[in-house]
Amino acid sequence: MAELDALQNGGTAVDTAERIPTVVADDVHLIYRVHGGGTGAVTPVAALKRLVSRTPAPNIREVHAVKGVTFTAYRGEAIGLIGSNGSGKSTLLRAIAGLMPVNRGAIYTQGQPSLLGVNAALLNDLSGERNVALGCLAMGMTPEDVRKVTPEIIEFSGINERGDFSSLPMRTYSSGMAARLRFAIAAAKKHDVLLIDEALATGDARFRRRSEQRVRELRASAGTVFLVSHSISSIRDTCERTIWLESGVIRADGPTRDVVAEYEGYMRK
Repeated sequence: MAELDALQNGGTAVDTAERIPTVVADDVHLIYRVHGGGTGAVTPVAALKRLVSRTPAPNIREVHAVKGVTFTAYRGEAIGLIGSNGSGKSTLLRAIAGLMPVNRGAIYTQGQPSLLGVNAALLNDLSGERNVALGCLAMGMTPEDVRKVTPEIIEFSGINERGDFSSLPMRTYSSGMAARLRFAIAAAKKHDVLLIDEALATGDARFRRRSEQRVRELRASAGTVFLVSHSISSIRDTCERTIWLESGVIRADGPTRDVVAEYEGYMRK
């Protein structure tokens, strides 16, 4: 009854259950370097002098992508990350996944977060089925588990709907087929924290519905899901909480319907 009351009031079952933090971002600053085009060739002697004197190259500039971001994510939440292009969303996901060092502040996570992006590595010369096996083994599954889930992953991805593509090399796949297969592989395992970067934007409406349902199942199994998407409808359908990041700063953090409404008003200006 308490969970039903929470849902009717715009909350979730997480509001009434024990709130267990899975990701804590404490005043996080992320800075990366951009190598711009120089006006001339750099000689080996000049490069060596810079290394010895620790002088930065003149054509390198620093980008302060995330500026003092603080939030706590809890078990069972699905959190949308929205914002304009270049607002720092993907950079923040990479830092949560441990793929990018934090320049200031700290990120604490429960377990090892898994980052699923449209550019996740798959081997182009291997078949889709072989990539499924390697991906599952990399996530810690046993060979027996891999044999069991491989047909389910291929069916979920839909890559065989127009032929036996699972036996063909990945280089023969369209970008949408490859992205669907990446999502299907990652979603085959329960994750403490799953980070999804635009992976639900690929495929037809039927695949998006399957993907959104799978995200709900991952949440129900006590996981935490972060979803970066330019599709506001996917955010509305999947996430009960949304963080709006703009120019590296959190502009809003709260119920999805409120944050999305504020963001859409901002974008219409």
